[in-house]
Amino acid sequence: MVSWEVIAKATAFIAEEMGAALRRSAFSPNIRERADLSCAVADSEGRIVAQAEHIPVHLGSFRVGVANLLEWLEREGVELGEGDMVVVNDPYIAGTHLNDVMLLAPVYYGGRLVGYVVNKAHHVDVGGPVPGSMNPAAKTIYEEGLVIPPVKLVKKGVVDRELMRIIAENFKSQTAVGDLSAQVAANLRGIREVSALVGKYGLSAVAEAWERAVEHARELTTRAMSEWPVGAYEAEDYLEYGDRDLVIRARVELLGSKVRVDYTGTSENVEAPLNAVYGVTFAASAFPVKCLVGEDVPVNEGFYSTIEVYAPEGSLLNPRKPLPVSGGNVETSQRVVDVIFKALAEALPGKVPAASSGTMMNVMIGGLHSDGSYWSYYETIGGGTGARPGKDGVSGVHVNMTNTMNTPVEVAERYYPIMYTRYTIREGSGGGGLYRGGDGIVRSFVLLEGSAVLSVLADRFRHRPWGLWGGEPGMPGRVRIIKPNGEVFEMPSKFTTTIYRGDEVVIETPGGGGIGPGILEVLSKKVPKPEKAQSCA
Repeated sequence: MVSWEVIAKATAFIAEEMGAALRRSAFSPNIRERADLSCAVADSEGRIVAQAEHIPVHLGSFRVGVANLLEWLEREGVELGEGDMVVVNDPYIAGTHLNDVMLLAPVYYGGRLVGYVVNKAHHVDVGGPVPGSMNPAAKTIYEEGLVIPPVKLVKKGVVDRELMRIIAENFKSQTAVGDLSAQVAANLRGIREVSALVGKYGLSAVAEAWERAVEHARELTTRAMSEWPVGAYEAEDYLEYGDRDLVIRARVELLGSKVRVDYTGTSENVEAPLNAVYGVTFAASAFPVKCLVGEDVPVNEGFYSTIEVYAPEGSLLNPRKPLPVSGGNVETSQRVVDVIFKALAEALPGKVPAASSGTMMNVMIGGLHSDGSYWSYYETIGGGTGARPGKDGVSGVHVNMTNTMNTPVEVAERYYPIMYTRYTIREGSGGGGLYRGGDGIVRSFVLLEGSAVLSVLADRFRHRPWGLWGGEPGMPGRVRIIKPNGEVFEMPSKFTTTIYRGDEVVIETPGGGGIGPGILEVLSKKVPKPEKAQSCA
């Protein structure tokens, strides 16, 4: 009889294959080059049993988004038959933001439901008044783009061309149909491979293997958590909202076999795109826990089940619809990671890094070509990671809730009317200390034709990435627009403006915080054994 590990590993590889199919088939550089996509496999109950090593904010949200979607379909009396696929981007269901279009398909074998395959891909433009759709001035979700409720994009194996045309017309980008088709292809690949797995080993063996994989992940996670000191640890950090600071406050309880995170005291939701739907909040809460339990723990429902997250309804981390949420996915998620690491620095000083750059530095630009066709470009820019106990941080990488690659300069210049003038490490931007924070990035470009609308959604311009144990903070972010006559405009962390031919946009991302010599004293102290934890069952 085949070992359950063989089936579990094969299932994880299916998710990876789905991702490869999606990326290779996609039309937009954001998906094809930056790999801004994620894939997973769920069982017949919608529990995540395997996922690929893709984007943390997507992956953690699958647990919430798949459950929300299946609940919605059941409530509305919608049945997913063989050959159907349902599309949704409503963040209050799918769990991230409008740009992340989620496509879910059931897997049947011999007329029986085996499970589901699901993917998310970030579409560069999903409508709304600004190119890139992450509108810094949005007061409702309807000012961020087209909201797609759960609806069948594929019915009995046939793509609904009328629905596809409606979506494509509102998404504005010429790559929309190609990218959606790539998502369909990825799910078809997943369906084929899961069906082959069941055909080879049998339905009962696959179901048992998936159950064992979930239990195995839970066992490994609780074993790691049992070594942590039991207790409650608190911290807060801030997001920049105009001249105000929005507070994210967390109480993290280590309970021996479970982690409980309570965000009571966090700022209320706002009429700005910094709200994070619960799916994002859960994903961002799970990420630092995964970092601390170690890389050998597979990420599935077994791991996720050890984490409890409470975010008060109507808060920044669990907003009420229809408040906007595009930046919650990309910026607020980063700050959630920071605040949990900050809270646990006292409990696990030998494991927790200083703050990383703390922003995805989202850049969106678009307009009309000379022939009247529309173009829209989006990218995130990496920064420095925080220093680690015993090691310096890493320079010029995407950190925490993003795991994308960069957009190669050659690709961006081929498809869009921009020319890059600089792309280099921002030397010295990491915080000093016994272990230095990683340095950020300088990336600048010039607009080559006409005019374009430029939006930036970023953070850490005022509140620098913090250091630990006497380490210095990293340098803050900075964006400048330089006119052809040399006039320089210093820009805030969140804005939309019009730029013109010859204008240069210079972006400098934050460096990570440093770790000071105080870490040596902390680590030299005799660490008491953790208290015996009470059962959390």
